[in-house]
Amino acid sequence: MSALTQQEISEFRAAVRGGLARVWPSPRSVGGAGLLSAVWDLAAEQEWTALGSLGELEAALEGMRELGRRACPLPLMDVYVATRLLGDGILDGRLRPVVAIDRGGVSVQNVEAAGAATHVLLLGRDAPLCEIAEVLPTPGLAIPDWADVHLGTESKRVRLDEPAVEEAKTLLRLGLAVRAMAAAEASHELAIEHAKTRHAFGKPIGAFQAVSHRCANGQIDVVAARGLVDEAVRLHDVGDPMWPLASELAVAYAAKAARRVQLGAQHTLAAIGFFEEHDAPWLFRRVQADVLRLGEFPLDAGEPADVLLERGVSLPGLELGEVAERFRAELTSFLDMRGGDLAGDAELSTDLAAAGNIGMEWPPELGGRQASVEELMVLHEELRYRGAEPRVLSTAALIGDAIVRHGTGEQKERLLPLIAAGRLPFYLGYSEPEVGSDLANLRTRAVRDGDDWIVNGQKLWGTGAEQAGYCWLAARTDAAAEPPHAGITVFLFPVPRPGWELQEHVGLSGEVSCTTFFDDVRVPDTARVGEVGGGWKVITGALAGERVVMGGIAAQVHRRLDDLLAELRLDPDRAGPRGSAVRARSTELAARLQAARILVNHGVRATAAGGGKRLEAPMAKIVAAEVYEDLCEAALDILGPRAALSAGTAGGTFEHGARISIKSVVGGGTNDIQRNLIARELGLPR
Repeated sequence: MSALTQQEISEFRAAVRGGLARVWPSPRSVGGAGLLSAVWDLAAEQEWTALGSLGELEAALEGMRELGRRACPLPLMDVYVATRLLGDGILDGRLRPVVAIDRGGVSVQNVEAAGAATHVLLLGRDAPLCEIAEVLPTPGLAIPDWADVHLGTESKRVRLDEPAVEEAKTLLRLGLAVRAMAAAEASHELAIEHAKTRHAFGKPIGAFQAVSHRCANGQIDVVAARGLVDEAVRLHDVGDPMWPLASELAVAYAAKAARRVQLGAQHTLAAIGFFEEHDAPWLFRRVQADVLRLGEFPLDAGEPADVLLERGVSLPGLELGEVAERFRAELTSFLDMRGGDLAGDAELSTDLAAAGNIGMEWPPELGGRQASVEELMVLHEELRYRGAEPRVLSTAALIGDAIVRHGTGEQKERLLPLIAAGRLPFYLGYSEPEVGSDLANLRTRAVRDGDDWIVNGQKLWGTGAEQAGYCWLAARTDAAAEPPHAGITVFLFPVPRPGWELQEHVGLSGEVSCTTFFDDVRVPDTARVGEVGGGWKVITGALAGERVVMGGIAAQVHRRLDDLLAELRLDPDRAGPRGSAVRARSTELAARLQAARILVNHGVRATAAGGGKRLEAPMAKIVAAEVYEDLCEAALDILGPRAALSAGTAGGTFEHGARISIKSVVGGGTNDIQRNLIARELGLPR
């Protein structure tokens, strides 16, 4: 467990940043061994080199981030690892070690910062610390140059067991991934500022969606990679045995993401970022060098797919707090008694309602128990992982929560008990022929007529409307309102009713959705939820619910990943040996899925704390929905034609997932719209 508080870690990060500003002020400050030696002197003076003796991994990684932002290759994580293994003699900076794998030779290739180092620690069961006798620079992509090092006198030898060697390599890989990602992030920030100020064709280039979406994608990668690293550090600090897997998931994600983000930044910066007067070329070199050097420290455990397949484990669990995890234990016990797959459990909704799990987030006086958003997240996760998709949960999250916040006393008394009992089937009346994600410009009209409203218009994609007993409708009640969303009002009323008709459509997933037509449909004012013209607040007030629903989708994808791994364990030939394309593809999918789960988790916990940024929900949706598509497609490729049969491999779960996963991308505001939201939050112009 870290002894430093978050405030102290923040102060350490600021100290590193300030020190580097004096000695290595920018990515262009690339010099020879003398300049790097000056940074090493600074590190010893400010006790960065003492972090290993203190076990302060988080602080060491923060130091690596600051180094990456300046493209400085000080081997701080090498020093951290060497200090952990050797103990004394390193803190004062006179002994300056780099770490390499012991391959039995008298020289070591591809050594970083060799000109400023004094020793090489060779990782192995017998780990010698050898003086550096000769340094032969090898110019290339990395600047300062890598070098081939000839080893001299052995100064010390330490006996290591296999777990200690593996831990050391895991730490070194995590440090390289963090530094590479930080260098890419620095370029990404430069690209965003460039996109705000660089004009082309009469407007800032950030106004072009190709540029803004590229920046949004970069931001997703930056935030997701940071979340994966933070989660690995958390597990490390509490001694969780899953921490190495969590670390390697972070490394796998960052190794791909750092290059994506860097190239995206280079493309946005265009010619200005191509020449060495700019920071970007130097940051590019740092990204590439650090990602490539990951291969210098291969793990005996293999990549994440090897661990998942060979050890029969799943992705590391995420922590939602003591209360939520206690509820998870109770819920899993309840669900375990019903069997593993709940997809066909006809009594599940009734039993969930009887157990008080529908509307459990409402206040006690309204029939709930004021459950936390984390507990609600657990409910969605556990049910969706097991194949259940009870619409009663959506009813409680969307309609019930809105009525709790905005409904009249009569509405609460009449409707909340129906929702809690699972007896208010509804469909959503949002999308229209010309309006999908652009809900603020909907056209269905509701005109006041005494104590009623007369509704005219058309709604699309009303899933379940053919079985619904109610319509949750957003309609325009003020055509002249500015901005347009100020003229929207929400209604909840029973259907069918005179003037209301529907037309059924079968979706790619096999689900039925409906177009519903409103021809002078009369709705009483008592069906109005919230103020006249206050519908936008009703619609957008369910931010926590959005994040919880995203958690359910991520849990569903998690189940699909575990299904794929189970099939590969049954047929190892399909997975191939370590290093195979199938395993590499599985690792990438696992890392992206874990990133999605962490984004959702952070968003939910921020919501519970009364904070959180607008970026969290759209990021989680984008990553979760797109990895769902890619995972199901990968499963079909890997498992072959039998997986494309509805009664084939894994019960047809992958062919159905391939069809329904598209809905996750386009539903609830398409991922393109979500990227627009992220771009706006980054300050890019419309």
